[in-house]
Amino acid sequence: IDYIIGSGQHTNSHIIEENGFIYQAPVTYYTQEEKWDMAPGFENKNLRFSRALSAECITCHNHLPKAVEGAFNKYTEMPTGIECERCHGPGSIHVKEKLSGNIIDTSKYIDYSIVNPRHLDRNLQMDLCQRCHLQGIAVLNEGKTFFDFKPGMELKEVANVFLPRYTDSHEKFIMASQADRLRMSACFTETETLTCISCHNPHHSVVSKKVDTFNSVCSSCHSKEADVKCSEGISLRNAKGDNCVTCHMPKSGSIDIPHVNITDHYISKKNTLKSKEVSEKKQSEIAEFLGLQILTKQKASALEMANAYIALFDRYTPAPQLLDSAKFYLDQISIKSAQKRKTLIHYYFSKKEMNGILSLTENLIPEEVNDHWTLYRIAEANFQNQNYKRALPFITKAVELMPYDLDFLEKKATCLMYLKRAKKAKETFQLVLSENAKRKISLCNLGFLYVSENNFLQGVEFYKKALALDPDYEQALLNLAAVYLYQNKRQEAVPLLQRLLKINPNNQEATDLLNS
Repeated sequence: IDYIIGSGQHTNSHIIEENGFIYQAPVTYYTQEEKWDMAPGFENKNLRFSRALSAECITCHNHLPKAVEGAFNKYTEMPTGIECERCHGPGSIHVKEKLSGNIIDTSKYIDYSIVNPRHLDRNLQMDLCQRCHLQGIAVLNEGKTFFDFKPGMELKEVANVFLPRYTDSHEKFIMASQADRLRMSACFTETETLTCISCHNPHHSVVSKKVDTFNSVCSSCHSKEADVKCSEGISLRNAKGDNCVTCHMPKSGSIDIPHVNITDHYISKKNTLKSKEVSEKKQSEIAEFLGLQILTKQKASALEMANAYIALFDRYTPAPQLLDSAKFYLDQISIKSAQKRKTLIHYYFSKKEMNGILSLTENLIPEEVNDHWTLYRIAEANFQNQNYKRALPFITKAVELMPYDLDFLEKKATCLMYLKRAKKAKETFQLVLSENAKRKISLCNLGFLYVSENNFLQGVEFYKKALALDPDYEQALLNLAAVYLYQNKRQEAVPLLQRLLKINPNNQEATDLLNS
């Protein structure tokens, strides 16, 4: 483990670094219950040590790292915590002003050489906080990255955030939804003053503050006797120390993170501690999906809605109806723009309709495409159609744009391998391994290339390295077993095939080899 992320109030998750490439470890420590369990997202599928952490993840959980240009998850410098500029913006002008003797009396005037969130209007304050405290479906604007947002900007200048809404969304919510829940509160909608920093001082941990700190914010508005008169029974009030927050911002579980209790920021008479006691019948009801709601502006365009539904399908919920919704919005766009084509290609790719991509791009050349993911998806569609010759120039350009994306490099190498360009394929797989020696696909394919040259010793060594990284890697098990059978080492081959069939009983190649 190279880094630990999380405040420790709910969880500690873990990061592994390989030559600057960062990946999430598959286990998390849940501090409230003092227990280890699978990390969020690993519950149903153990991704082992291959879950690459994108800039979206890192730029919320940490200060901005120095990213390697042309890489998805490689960094040359990784800060070890949130720093001043995350909330106050770049400080170079501020430092220059102070060093030149331009000192502002901030008790009387605003120092405009640096961002002070308290002096931003409420919407900009909320955008600053909800950059990280509004986890949803974040869809970047064309040409933007998660590094582009700076304090004082509107979040919609860089990205739009969408949240899925269900019939029980008023009761169940994701962990990092504080901004959304607060915006639902009458305390927010019926005033112009309540913001996150009304209650929270970002320079201090919430656990270091006494409960009166938060209750005093309530009483600052609800000062009249009629407003503060509580209808709850005196026994419960006494049991809870007459604590407004305990009842009106009750602790709740999260639908996306197990083993945690978080403060619900929906402040309401309806959303009290008592109302959280939902009946067993209510809990067992299946929530109905209502659709996506944009949180960063009043209305999204049809293209933005289509991208949001595809993103929800790809990242969280692979339900076919989400892609139907994406197509509904795509059909509303009459123009045949490059942006619509990009989204259509993504739609067909997510739907696994590669013929749709092939039809849409049959006259397209790589020089006409400048988006690396679009190039990759076109290459993959041709690859699956066994048109490796057409796939190669598209994946080659994708690699030119993202030279340190190891998935792209491996796909290029695999194309070269199928085109019988063994020397170039081997060089490309070795390039991948020079960046990250723990890439099972490259190790397995290098093993295959060496075996194809009758260099069985070297080939077997690469297969074993791949299996050391992932003992359940089907292709490496199959390839190694095939080599052993070719060498009349059936005793070594049979246990590998039996293990493979235990993992996947439907692997016909393994069954055929076992019966051969």
